[in-house]
Amino acid sequence: MQVKQKVYELYKGTVERVTGPRTVSAFLEKGVLSVPEFILAGDNLVAKYPTWSWEAGDPSKRKPYLPADKQFLVTRNVPCLRRVISVEEEYDAAGAEVVLDGDDDGEGWLATHGVQASKPDEEEDIPSMDTLDTYEDTGDNLVAAEPSYFVAEEPEDDNILRTRTYDVSITYDKYYQTPRVWLTGYDESRMPLKPELMFEDISQDHAQKTVTIEDHPHLLAGKHASVHPCKHAAVMKNIVHVLVSDGVEPEVDKYLIIFLKFLASIIPTIEYDYTTDVDLRSTSS
Repeated sequence: MQVKQKVYELYKGTVERVTGPRTVSAFLEKGVLSVPEFILAGDNLVAKYPTWSWEAGDPSKRKPYLPADKQFLVTRNVPCLRRVISVEEEYDAAGAEVVLDGDDDGEGWLATHGVQASKPDEEEDIPSMDTLDTYEDTGDNLVAAEPSYFVAEEPEDDNILRTRTYDVSITYDKYYQTPRVWLTGYDESRMPLKPELMFEDISQDHAQKTVTIEDHPHLLAGKHASVHPCKHAAVMKNIVHVLVSDGVEPEVDKYLIIFLKFLASIIPTIEYDYTTDVDLRSTSS
């Protein structure tokens, strides 16, 4: 796994170095973001929800195509009050799962709540990281070895409510031309969680498949859980299509708000989403 990951990172890094960032909008057509659109959507998220802020990150990892003070977005100390298995049991009982298909190959994301879409006749499997290619809209085997710095252990007393917290950050992935989400979990003593404990807070249809443990692109220390962006554009395109079909034409500055609602299907117990009051309709009409 480590060798394949290194090969993938080398390939992806080479492609990013020899190609310029997207500057032409394809939000409605492809579900992707140009760099100016990412900044616009980030500014809108920060303006509406002050729990989010822009960060500069480590200067040695700065991306030249982004403003120095707007390298990525972050919200910290987000509560996570219960494990995802309890939520999934509730949705299984209610039959509330839908699949958000995003492309012609039939693969899609499983949504348990937060985003409405029409349910297909047959439920599709979540693509495994082991089956993804290293070209265009796919990645290759990104499950990293367990880092040694994750030291927190959960107490065995299940009768005591333990509140975990997360730092959630959003970066711009130049290769996939979409946002990418990164998670760092902490126990009640603010000690970093081991990967297997963070996976308890991630939809089990995504844990260790489309969610992996990797280095953060703007921070030097530590590993982070990351939702791999290989299907983000396809899913966002489909969500936009559903909204348009319902008479809503979302503007690109609301991209991250829509994106965070989609992300709630992957991390349903991490309470970062305060965007329920947002009107997604275009303000230009």
